[in-house]
Amino acid sequence: MSQQHTANTPRKAQAPPSPGQGRGGLARYVIAAALARTADGGAVVAVVLLATSSGASGTLAGVLGACITAPHLLGPFVARSLDLAQDGRKVIAAACLLYATALTAGALTYGHVPATLTGLLLATAGTCGPLLTGGISSRLPAIVGPRLRTQRRAQGWDVATYGIGGTVGPSLVAALSGWASPTTAALALAAVAATAAGGVLLLPFTAPSHTGDRTAILKPGATLALIARTGHLRRTVYLTMIVALSVAALPVTAVHMTNILGVEPATAAALTAAYGLGNLTGSVAVMIFPLTGNPDRLMRRLALGVVAGLLTVAASPTFTITIAAYALTGILNSCFFASTLAARTEYAPPSARSQVFIWVAALKITSGSAGTALAGFLTGANVRLPLLVGLLAVSAAVAVATVEARFARADGKRPRP
Repeated sequence: MSQQHTANTPRKAQAPPSPGQGRGGLARYVIAAALARTADGGAVVAVVLLATSSGASGTLAGVLGACITAPHLLGPFVARSLDLAQDGRKVIAAACLLYATALTAGALTYGHVPATLTGLLLATAGTCGPLLTGGISSRLPAIVGPRLRTQRRAQGWDVATYGIGGTVGPSLVAALSGWASPTTAALALAAVAATAAGGVLLLPFTAPSHTGDRTAILKPGATLALIARTGHLRRTVYLTMIVALSVAALPVTAVHMTNILGVEPATAAALTAAYGLGNLTGSVAVMIFPLTGNPDRLMRRLALGVVAGLLTVAASPTFTITIAAYALTGILNSCFFASTLAARTEYAPPSARSQVFIWVAALKITSGSAGTALAGFLTGANVRLPLLVGLLAVSAAVAVATVEARFARADGKRPRP
């Protein structure tokens, strides 16, 4: 795909961004997205610390943590409101405020009301989570304008906001929990989410995709059916899911690999930090050198890059090499993530773009959770087994996607009767 092409609107490739878009709009987007994802990324850590610091059982802590993460699966059913809205900013801002309110209520009432009520409050916050992640990402194409190269560079910034949220959120919680209390940490995250609401409202206005005809907006089930029958989107989903399942093993394996590498268990944090730093480095690389080419092909190639990273981690003989391998895998996974954002942007129909973004995000989170659980189970047999299973799964998914894409091309070249 040439860099002069656009996503979905080829004839407007050379059109300049509308007022309020361009660099100023992107800067506001990065700030708002980073704030929202910091709140979402640190919340589960704050909730688990809140429960364990009060003497609750590990089971209760895990259940409350799941209350704020599991509702992400409801994201596709929440997403339709974003496609139907006249002003999507207001929907996302309202979600940020509801997230902040529910998290505040859950933190302040914990221990004073039945745990079931606290769980319901946290689940309310968790239901808003998809709009703070995939929902905000769906706004980006309209903000930065139609030029493909500009969109690809902006997707690098978007990947960085996820990395910032996943790093700063838990770090902020750890610092505030040690300095004050987990309740203070949770309240700080709520304040961050509320601030993100203001940032979202400052984003440039983008016209709704339904152009007044709300019947054109697909329902969640119809959107999933659209994804399933559209080859580009179908491959985006299963490649995203399999890669997420595979890299989810890295934090789990880090703890166990310290034993076979002959280092202190605490140094596992250095491995996960190296992976996080690699993710940020990869996003910076995509900003400076935007991805080029067909997103479908890019996903397959970069997924194989993740395979190479996992293989390097599994084969690393020393701690130093293992740190480098974790960082390399983070870089490659970050680039892969950017390619999936490009695929969602360029292959999703405008009338269902928000829902496609959030469907993929929800399925990715589900796969990541399954990958973490699977890694915990497999490390009992062999420390490197989760990595080997992951790289084989990604390799198989890439092979299937390649065969499928070739059949689709061949079918497209056949003359029609």
